Amino acid sequence: MAKIKLSNAEQVALYMQNLQHPMLGAIEELRKIIKDSHPDMEEIIAWNAPTYNYVGDMKPFDPKEYKRYIVGFNLFKKDCIRLIFLTGAKLTDPTNILEGDYKDGRRLILFNSMEEVKSKQQALQDLINEWINLVES
Repeated sequence: MAKIKLSNAEQVALYMQNLQHPMLGAIEELRKIIKDSHPDMEEIIAWNAPTYNYVGDMKPFDPKEYKRYIVGFNLFKKDCIRLIFLTGAKLTDPTNILEGDYKDGRRLILFNSMEEVKSKQQALQDLINEWINLVES
């Protein structure tokens, strides 16, 4: 019997259905915030967690630059939620919510509570839209 491939939405739904994390409510809120940030976003499972792709038109680029990937969850720690911007070093980040100084350009945003999710919401959405403006230009 042929194995049926799940759609991206079905893969995410299955992942979330099976996710056991103490900050599940904050994760769901972050998913909503990210998805509402821009209409050209697609939620997929990549790197073992929900990740957000830009699906709008872009000029050709080297796939190793990961330009389509905006931000992804890292949920291995149970005491916080980490969002990873693969190319976060290119962002201006006027509110200084991005952390880390990784040589490959990654930057993180850490959330330790629902209150932090709410307080960093606008800065997170601004970073996503800045990233999209960079890759569209």
